[in-house]
Amino acid sequence: MEGEPDRVPFYEHLVDFEMVKAVMEKLGGDGSTSRDMLLDFFWKLGYDYVPVGIDWPLQRTNVVRGEDTAWIPRDERVWVDQKSGTIETWEDFESYEWPEPGIDYTGTIREMAPHIPEGMKIIVHASGGVLENTMWLMGARPFIRALYSDRKLVRSIFDRVGSAILEAFSQAADVDGVGAMCLGDDMGLRTGTMISPGELRHFVFPWHRKICDASHRRDLPFILHACGNLKDVMDDLINYVGIDAKHSFEDAIMPVTRMKSIWGDKVTILGGVDVDVISRREVPFVREYVRGVMEGCLPGGNWALGSGNSIPNYVKVDNYLAMLDEGRRIGSYPS
Repeated sequence: MEGEPDRVPFYEHLVDFEMVKAVMEKLGGDGSTSRDMLLDFFWKLGYDYVPVGIDWPLQRTNVVRGEDTAWIPRDERVWVDQKSGTIETWEDFESYEWPEPGIDYTGTIREMAPHIPEGMKIIVHASGGVLENTMWLMGARPFIRALYSDRKLVRSIFDRVGSAILEAFSQAADVDGVGAMCLGDDMGLRTGTMISPGELRHFVFPWHRKICDASHRRDLPFILHACGNLKDVMDDLINYVGIDAKHSFEDAIMPVTRMKSIWGDKVTILGGVDVDVISRREVPFVREYVRGVMEGCLPGGNWALGSGNSIPNYVKVDNYLAMLDEGRRIGSYPS
């Protein structure tokens, strides 16, 4: 992940399976099983890895369901109810079914590993991070209230969540075929961090550091996918947590070209093509936009082409493919 490679590498945090199916129908490919289609998708499109998630046991009851109005809709969309939590009290905490010691988090990864094409690796990712899972379990409003009214409960949930993620990443890092680890943990809004930088340093970053260290002990790069305006804590993430790469960027916060100019000599910057652009604009605009991103991010290396967040099922298929095509058109990586 250092220096200038011989081609423009691609990176994507996640691609919704509806998009995978739509692209493969357009390009043709092996659709005999979901696994085969996923592998064929990432191989055909020029990625050198396949993202595979850990088997995550933290269950929640505070979910909201609704109609999916995306370009390629699924049966329903599901998101977290921010007004209420699965765990709001000590009674909830004590009765919650926390993961048992020794639970295996790697079943899906081990199942996928023998089928990875030669020359490709697995990038492991978790279903949410330390802050995300804690806020999801509590609900945003109860979580914020508890930061002031019952910090001991908040600390206990953070520690349970952090311990589970640390164990899962430690297990996954030992699986043959794994090439990097990625923790997704959204921590910001457009204007700043969700909780204060001080609270992040107190509750979240010590766990991030342990999880990062678990990757580094096995010589695996550690990628942080984190949405939001994190400029006030970027130095913490680089110098204290020790991340090797940062993903998730939005033009409304700071264009990836600006991020690259500020932090690109300290950490690898991944993606950055704004999801709003590839969701709503037309192909000619997307191509010109992507060329501008590459012009600002390619010099010096330490960057890979991809979206600023992920490829959800509301991105236009032709826009997604146009983004990758612009990367292929360059050929060799320019000096």
